[in-house]
Amino acid sequence: MPTHQIIIADDHPLVLGALSLAVSKRYPDSQISTLGSLGELVAEIVDGAEPDLVLLDLSMPGMHGLSGLAYLRAQFPEVPIVIVSASDASWLIRRAVKLGASGYIPKSEPMAVMHEALGCVLEGELWVPDAVNLEVEDDGEIDQLIQRLLTLTPQQVRVLMMLQDGMLNKQIAYELGISEATVKAHVSGILHKFEVASRTMVVIAASRIAEMEPPTD
Repeated sequence: MPTHQIIIADDHPLVLGALSLAVSKRYPDSQISTLGSLGELVAEIVDGAEPDLVLLDLSMPGMHGLSGLAYLRAQFPEVPIVIVSASDASWLIRRAVKLGASGYIPKSEPMAVMHEALGCVLEGELWVPDAVNLEVEDDGEIDQLIQRLLTLTPQQVRVLMMLQDGMLNKQIAYELGISEATVKAHVSGILHKFEVASRTMVVIAASRIAEMEPPTD
């Protein structure tokens, strides 16, 4: 029997290969699945996969940056998720942890460090690079938006991501297999929780949370 079931989600084949090698060297008996989009990852877990760990790229299709992380945390709260990203920005790492990531490994880290991180997270600990101080205060307004995002249900987060794609209510209803009235109810709930008056305003707020570029002064 495999010691661990680990899903690696990244849309770059070379990265998938490198991460698979790193995981298999640390846990040679592990069962490793590789996927290339948020949709594939969600389908894999919904269809019965019970991963001990997900290694997640923030930039693969469907993610909308940190919005995708928020959706996965809401939908699968028991699954540890470690971000593996090209960015090593401290503000981004802190934001990912606030949204529920169990760890954050920059892709520039050597394999030995990745092995250390995997071991920590699989033992139930949080892992981020030593240089990152999680106690530092970042943008207070963004922190408030994150707290509001965390109050959304999984379906509300999914609807919010579709709003970010510019989809209309009828398109969202078709995609999710629900009625337009249900979509309207979800949108109203999202606006209420974000304390904004329009779809445009909530999309702007969500985009500020999800952005991958450094915050400006």
